[in-house]
Amino acid sequence: MIRPIATKYRQCLGVRPQSRILISEALKAQWRQHERSLQTQQFQPFAPPAPSSLPKPAPPKTYHRTRKWTRRLFYLAVGTGLIYGFDRQFYASSLKRSARTFALGLVVACDYKINFRPRPPLYDSIEDLHHQNATRLFNLLRTNGGLYLKIGQAIAMQSAILPPEFQKMFSKMFDDAPQNEWKDVEKVIREDFGGKSPEEVFGVSFTGEEGMGIMERTARASASVAQVHWARLKDGREVAVKVQKREIEQQVGWDLWTFKVVTWIYTKIFDLPLYSLVPYITERLLLETDFENEADNSERMAALVAGESRLRGRVYIPKVYRELSSRRIMTAEWIEGVRLWDKDSLTRTWEGGWRTGSPGANGVPLAPPKLSATQLQQVAHTASNSTIATEQLKPNRDSQIKGPSGNGGLGLSLKATMTTMVDLFSAQMFLWGWVHCDPHPGNIFIRRLPNGSPELVLIDHGLYIHMAPTFRHQYALFWKSLLTFDNKTLGEVVQAWGINNADLFASATLMRPYSGGDGSFGKSIEHLSKAEQAERSYEMQQKMRKGVRQILGDENQFPQELIFIGRNLRIVQGNNQFLGTPVNRIKITGNWASLALAESPDLSFGQRMLNFGRHLVFKFVLFSSDVVFYGAKIRQWFGVGGGMEDEIEGAMRNMAKDYGVELNHGVFDG
Repeated sequence: MIRPIATKYRQCLGVRPQSRILISEALKAQWRQHERSLQTQQFQPFAPPAPSSLPKPAPPKTYHRTRKWTRRLFYLAVGTGLIYGFDRQFYASSLKRSARTFALGLVVACDYKINFRPRPPLYDSIEDLHHQNATRLFNLLRTNGGLYLKIGQAIAMQSAILPPEFQKMFSKMFDDAPQNEWKDVEKVIREDFGGKSPEEVFGVSFTGEEGMGIMERTARASASVAQVHWARLKDGREVAVKVQKREIEQQVGWDLWTFKVVTWIYTKIFDLPLYSLVPYITERLLLETDFENEADNSERMAALVAGESRLRGRVYIPKVYRELSSRRIMTAEWIEGVRLWDKDSLTRTWEGGWRTGSPGANGVPLAPPKLSATQLQQVAHTASNSTIATEQLKPNRDSQIKGPSGNGGLGLSLKATMTTMVDLFSAQMFLWGWVHCDPHPGNIFIRRLPNGSPELVLIDHGLYIHMAPTFRHQYALFWKSLLTFDNKTLGEVVQAWGINNADLFASATLMRPYSGGDGSFGKSIEHLSKAEQAERSYEMQQKMRKGVRQILGDENQFPQELIFIGRNLRIVQGNNQFLGTPVNRIKITGNWASLALAESPDLSFGQRMLNFGRHLVFKFVLFSSDVVFYGAKIRQWFGVGGGMEDEIEGAMRNMAKDYGVELNHGVFDG
C-alpha cells in the first residue's frame, strides 16, 4: 500500500500548484485510512509472563564430550612433546627414526602386495613400482643416517637379487656422509678417556703452544659410523684418529631392533627365508661399531700377512696405537697413497727417482713437513682464531707422487696390483679363515715400493667373518670342484650346506654361468610361457624369488658366512673389472683353494700329501682357464671385445635377465 501512495505523490509533483493542494489532501486522507488498517488492537504495555506459565527450566549445557576430547588432545600433545624431547636428548632421535621406518615399511609392503603383478593397478609397469619404492627407501636411509647407511651400502652390493631401479638408486649410498661438529667429537673423546680433553689425550695444542702436536678439527673423511681426523703427535708421528659419531651408541640398539622387526614382517608377507639370517648380520654390524674389535682384527691380519712369505712385503696393514684408542676411538698410523679407483695416478710414469718409493712405503715413517714445528704451531694458532672448517694443517704430499711436472704417478703395473689383491683375499678365505668383508676401493691404498712393485695397504678392519676349519676346507673343495666340473663333490658340499640348487649357487659364486652341472638352472626357465613382456617380467622375478628360497633351502644348515664371503667376491670382481681385467681372477682364486688343501695345518700329513698330488694335477687343469683369459685379452687389445671379466659379466647379465634381474656393475665402481 505504501509504494502506490508514494508513486502517486511523485506524479503530483509535475502538476499545477492549484491541483497540488487537492491531491495532497486526498493523499493525506488515504494515508490515515491505511495507517488505521495496520494497527487494529488497542495499545497495551508489555508485561512479563507469570512464572507459573513458564515450562520447567532446562539444565545448562556442560559440553562434556568437547572437554573430554580437548583434554585428550592436550595430553597427547604434551606427551608427544615430552617423548620427542626425551628421544632427541637421550636416544638421538632413535624412536622417531624407528617410527619413520615402520611407517615406510608398511607403505612399501602394502604397495608391493597390491601392485606386484603383471599389470599393476596403480602403476604403468613393475619397473615404475620398483623405482617408486627404491626412491622411498633411499630417502629413508639417507634421512635416518648412521647404521641405516651401512644397511643401504649392504643392499647396494647385492646386485644379484635386486632390480636395476634399486641398484641405480642405492649406488649413491657410497657418497661421504655428513660429518659431526667438533664439539660432538670432543665429547666422545672425553667420555672414552675419563674426562680428558683431546689436548691431554693426544698431546696436541690448538693455540700454538710450544712443543705440542697439532690436530685438525675438520674431518678428512666421514662415513656412516665414524669420521677420521688427521693429527701430528708431539713425537712427530702422523696419525689417523677415527672417532665414532656420538649418536651411534644411542641409536645402534634401536636401529638393529627395527631391522629385525621389519625383516620378520617381510619374511612373513613375502614368504622369503630372510629372518634366520638377521641374528648373524646384526652381530656383524654391531661388532663394526666396536673399535677395540677393529683393532684386534687389524693386528691379527698384520700378523698373518707377516707370517706368509708370498704376501710379506706386498701387503701392509697400518699400525694401531692402543694407548690412544678405546671402544669408540681408534688411532692408527696415517697412510699416504693412491686410492684404487684412481687408475691414472696408478699407471702414469714415476718421476720420483730410481730406487725410491712413494711416501710411507714399506712402513717407512713419513718425512717431516717443510714447515718447522713453530711455523706449524703458528698455522694452528691462526686456524684456531678462524673457522674450524678452514683448517688445513696436514702436509700436502701430492708433489711426491705426481712429480715435478705434476703429471706423474706411481708407474705401477695394474696386473701386479690386482694380483696382490686377489692373492690377499684368497689367502684370507682358504688359508687363514679370517676374511675382510668390505674391500671396496675406498678401503684400499696403493703405494710404490723402492723396487718398483706395488704395495697394497688395507684399512677399515671392522667387518670380518671367521671361517671354522671344517667350513674353510669345504669352501676350498667347493671352489676346486667348480673349476674341475667335479659335480659329485660339488653336490655333496652344497647339500651339506642345505642348498637345493647347486647350479644356481655355483653360478653366483663364480660370477659367471656354471656350465658343468646338470643344467637345472637353465631347465628351470625353459618351460616358462611366451607371454607378453609384462607377463614375462613378472614371471621371471617370481622365479628369482624361488631361486633365493632354493639357495637358502635349509636355514639351519646354511653357512651364514657365505653372505659376507659372496660380498667380498663380488667387490673383488668389480675392482678387477674396473681396472680392465688385468688378471685371471678365477684361476688365482682356484689355485689358492687347491693349495690351501695341500698346506692346511688342520689336516693330517697323509691328507696334505694326497691333496698336494691332486694340486699338481689341478695346475694342468687351470691351463684351460688361461686359454680363455688370454683369448679374451687378445680380443681386447685389438678392440673387438672386453676383458675376461667383461665377458663373464655379459654372460651373467644374460643369465640374470632370465631371472628378471639386471646386473648393474656401476654399483661397484666405488
